[in-house]
Amino acid sequence: MEHLGLPPLSPEFMIVIKRILLIVLLSGLIGLERESKNHPAGLRTHILVGVGSCLLMLLSIYGFQPFLDEHPELNGFDPSRIPSYVISGIGFLGAGTILVHRGVTVRGLTTAASIWVVAGLGLVVGIGMHYEAIFTTAIIVLTLLFLTRAEQYYRGKLRKKRWYTLVIRMQAGELSAVSASMQKHGLEVAELDVEQGAGLIFCSFMVYSIGEDPIHTVMEELISWNGIEQVRLMKK
Repeated sequence: MEHLGLPPLSPEFMIVIKRILLIVLLSGLIGLERESKNHPAGLRTHILVGVGSCLLMLLSIYGFQPFLDEHPELNGFDPSRIPSYVISGIGFLGAGTILVHRGVTVRGLTTAASIWVVAGLGLVVGIGMHYEAIFTTAIIVLTLLFLTRAEQYYRGKLRKKRWYTLVIRMQAGELSAVSASMQKHGLEVAELDVEQGAGLIFCSFMVYSIGEDPIHTVMEELISWNGIEQVRLMKK
């Protein structure tokens, strides 16, 4: 190295190489999962964030030591300042992965969180906490792989709309009470058609429910009322 004008390798050089290679592997696993789901911050972004934060942690550990050895009067140097700026500064990158439409967050929060965590992993690997970083990476990858599917399943189950058409023959004075009963049980009225008959009205309610399905409970309640002659259910 000396004939190239470079200083000799430090004793910490192999430690630095091993830690950087480890964070490449760990951040790459998380980035690969994000890449497989076509997120804007994928494999390369996560690796760069992880390696960059690891490098800055290594800088705070080893980079200033020779200078401090030459200037012992600077014993108040705080090596944790650089890592703290990494965590606060990574926010701009995470914010860039969040897509917002008309004030409502659409997607990207998980990717932003994974970028933030990868920055933390880089710091942890840089300081030498290898097993802690490996365990944390396993938790993150398992969370992204398996809890995402569980979240999508339950979210779809809770938000799925069930549509029905209820045709009810009843006395005119019962209309407001019927509507109130539907709302009480969680049925939302999307459309209502009313036809006047001889002393009775024919109402066609297009309703939907989200989550639990209260349609049969509503029908049993309505059928028991004296002012209702007939209740007929048609699924949409």
